[in-house]
Amino acid sequence: MTMVAVGGSIGTGLLLGSAAALEQAGPAVILCYIIAAFIAYTVAMALGELASMHPAAGSFGLYGELYLNQYLGFLCRSAYWAAIAFSIGAELVASATYMSYWLPAVPSDVWVVVFSALLLLVNLGNVGSYGRFEFWFSMIKLATIIAFILAGAALLSSGRVIPQYTAHGGFFPKGPIAPLLAVFWAIYAFGGIEMLAVTTGESHSPKDFPRATRLTFLLLAGTYLGAITVLAGVIPWNHTGVSESPFVSVLRLAHIPAAAYFMNFVVLTAALSGANAKLYAASRLLFSMGRTGWAQAALGKLNAAGSPRVALLVSSYGIVSTLIINHWAPKQAFVYIMGAAFSGLIFSWVVSLAAHVSFRRRLTPQQLAALPMHSPLGIWGSMIGFVLASATVLHTLFATRVNAIGGLSFLTALTVAYVLLKRRRAKTYPV
Repeated sequence: MTMVAVGGSIGTGLLLGSAAALEQAGPAVILCYIIAAFIAYTVAMALGELASMHPAAGSFGLYGELYLNQYLGFLCRSAYWAAIAFSIGAELVASATYMSYWLPAVPSDVWVVVFSALLLLVNLGNVGSYGRFEFWFSMIKLATIIAFILAGAALLSSGRVIPQYTAHGGFFPKGPIAPLLAVFWAIYAFGGIEMLAVTTGESHSPKDFPRATRLTFLLLAGTYLGAITVLAGVIPWNHTGVSESPFVSVLRLAHIPAAAYFMNFVVLTAALSGANAKLYAASRLLFSMGRTGWAQAALGKLNAAGSPRVALLVSSYGIVSTLIINHWAPKQAFVYIMGAAFSGLIFSWVVSLAAHVSFRRRLTPQQLAALPMHSPLGIWGSMIGFVLASATVLHTLFATRVNAIGGLSFLTALTVAYVLLKRRRAKTYPV
């Protein structure tokens, strides 16, 4: 469970998105990741309590339905599914970007197709094949990023690299508000921590969930804060971009070419690992919706290997979308896909936090004491996290006219789908 969540989180949000965040906020990007880490912690603890009581596939949508209402439960599931399936494209675009470091003459569309076929083959097998694939990919990138943090810290402390924290316009080169505007990138990097809740339905040890929740957050927070602190100290913020990973840029600027090639391999495996975890989570969520009447019944069926084949194939729509966007706007494809995927991700956080508040309010002191897992922040942590996450949703939604129109249109489409599915579901599942 831990490696699925770590694998889903450590991907392009950190390895390529950190470049955009650093460019937007300067060295103060460190504050962005601290804010995002706190919000992610409230989400992890809230989902930890809920999942320890209600382990089920696609569970955070279930929590919205149980503790809020049916409409929000459906919105949470469907918006998250659409977003995470679409975000597979960001990982594939990033993978193609990394391959261009070695083979710049090969069109990026070729790499998207090749890697898509590989991911589908892995996920059409049994969950054991997926788990082994994800475990080793996650271990490679986690170990390498930790080594990168140690190497970067050594460069800074030894004086071989001049610290860049205040070298180009100070710690806040774009003003004190810039970190709040760039926090979107940091939150997206933590996106995937909610995958713990998605995997509980296939876990053989639900009692291990509290430990997995805490371990996942500690691994992600430590890795992300360490990595972004090193990046902000080593690489000038005004020399970044999304044409290559800033992790590769650091090693290239340090004149360690062999290390840069190796790091490019690692960020490639990280992107593929992220895409693999997202395709797994999206297919399981759609499978859960098919089983409960919130999607076509065919989506709730398994193949002989125990994989939800139809749900998996439908969830791969993000791959087709990627090919279109990458052809239409290759230089900005990654940014466009990340922006579109972010709304569904953060909305699932908002609903999960609200559901946890409602859940806690219903508990008696005896029931609270009997919980398999206790959030150190309690109900107040979820309330604060809810306010911060909601503010992020509103800021992202109304940051541009395109975001507002796209977001409201998407919400309208899901609402219409809810009304239609609710009528059909009432006939299939009469009360």
